[in-house]
Amino acid sequence: MSYYVYVIKSLKDNNLYIGISSNPSKRLKQHNLGMTSSTKHRRPFKLIYQEKCANRLEARQKEKFYKSGCGREILKKFIDNP
Repeated sequence: MSYYVYVIKSLKDNNLYIGISSNPSKRLKQHNLGMTSSTKHRRPFKLIYQEKCANRLEARQKEKFYKSGCGREILKKFIDNP
């Protein structure tokens, strides 16, 4: 099963949220319906980036990297120059 690292942007405060999912579209709907406690106060969201990974472990490793300082800089380049 493929997993994705995804980045959503809050249209309320412009903050980014980085996560993993096997279905980023479904996960975005969950975020926008307030089903995720860590993001429910920052709705609505827009999916701005997703990256397909071979498996859950790879997706988790990339998620952790993108949440690091160096990873955020690289992610910013992907987002600014699609």
